[in-house]
Amino acid sequence: MDKFTNSAWFMRIVAFALAALLFISINFEMESDKKSLGLSTAPEISTETIENVPVEVYYDRENLVVSGVPETVDVTLKGAKSLLINAKNQRDFKVYVDLSDPAISMGDRTVTFKISELNEKLVATIDPEYAEVNVQERVTKEFSVEAEYNSSLLEEGYTAGQPTVSPKTVKITGAKDAIEQISYVKANLEISKGLNETVNSKATVKALDRDLNKLDVTIEPSSVAVSLKVSIPSKTVSIEPQQTGKAKDGIRITSISVDPKEVTLFGSETSLEKIDEINLPVNISKIDGDTELELDLNKPESVQKMSLGKAQVKIRTEKVDVDEENAEPVVEEEEPETEQKQEEQVVEEKPEPEEEDEAAAIESKTFNDIQIVPVGIRDDQDAELESDVTSITLLGEADDLKKITKDDINLTVDVSNLDEGTHDVDLAVTVPEGVEWELDSKTVSVTITQKDEET
Repeated sequence: MDKFTNSAWFMRIVAFALAALLFISINFEMESDKKSLGLSTAPEISTETIENVPVEVYYDRENLVVSGVPETVDVTLKGAKSLLINAKNQRDFKVYVDLSDPAISMGDRTVTFKISELNEKLVATIDPEYAEVNVQERVTKEFSVEAEYNSSLLEEGYTAGQPTVSPKTVKITGAKDAIEQISYVKANLEISKGLNETVNSKATVKALDRDLNKLDVTIEPSSVAVSLKVSIPSKTVSIEPQQTGKAKDGIRITSISVDPKEVTLFGSETSLEKIDEINLPVNISKIDGDTELELDLNKPESVQKMSLGKAQVKIRTEKVDVDEENAEPVVEEEEPETEQKQEEQVVEEKPEPEEEDEAAAIESKTFNDIQIVPVGIRDDQDAELESDVTSITLLGEADDLKKITKDDINLTVDVSNLDEGTHDVDLAVTVPEGVEWELDSKTVSVTITQKDEET
């Protein structure tokens, strides 16, 4: 036994065994230490899905149009967790479809999604894997734009003209077959409430097929300016004062006049045809003498609006005895004229002195710088008169002319139905009863301009 233990080979075998045990022990301790520190020689494998990754398409954009490629795809990545987290946060990879080959043919084809700039230690799966795309020749064509609006939104009595578009044409670019399907190019005017005034707005242009389906094309410009003129028919009628009630004892109403004498009504044509005047009731039961009143004008139900809401009424009176007021006028019977009296009457009438006296009583009175007032100006317009004052000459009896002042004269010009531009418009003249008037010019030049849109 001693001989065996003292041999060299025995000692070598024992040394080798001890070295092997020492190596195993050291590696076991290191592995334990790594695990206790969270370290591992083999990385932990995991998967992560990244949704809505944008898809890029490479093709000849100047000459081709490609359709059918989805805007996004979902990408599932597999690999070390640390690499997955970095890829998900950074998103520094790209998903694309390559159609850049110059020899590519037109029509339908199936293409596979590819991924680039992804860490080579990660494995990617794309959902969907491929797409059915269509490749077409790129075509640009010019089309006329037609504006449209919802006519049912027009308020009662109002009318609208044909909408105008600026610019009138647009250039549409798209696949050849899509361009050939275009049947309508519309600019729809978006209106959310009742139409009672002219509209100036922007409208988006759409290309539609014959079934009014929107086509996938590019339109330049994508929006146009649309103007829709909205107006309402008008009619100018007289204001007729209507005496109501009974005058007080001892008071006699000699005249009732209204200023202005006319009012402009706005409404449907059928409604305006039935109206020739506006009656203004004037109650005289409380009148004690000459009086001036401001009374409201009653708007007919069929009328949308009036240019005036009130009118000035002048009442002239005289005091009389009660007996004289109630007495009936006596009509004297005329005796039959003899032939001799008739001859005398003829002789007396030849000089016609009464007519000469009456003609001599007519006088004239000129008023300068009478203001001309425009009426019926729409909210979206401005009206400028070439001259807003003028002179007027009144003709009448001297006593009547003495009582008249500038305040008794009203000159207006109706601009409610005027389009943009310069127009010669008739003057409407209101003067006291019993006098005539003369103007140097019965018209005035009016320039209508459009107000700037509010921004």
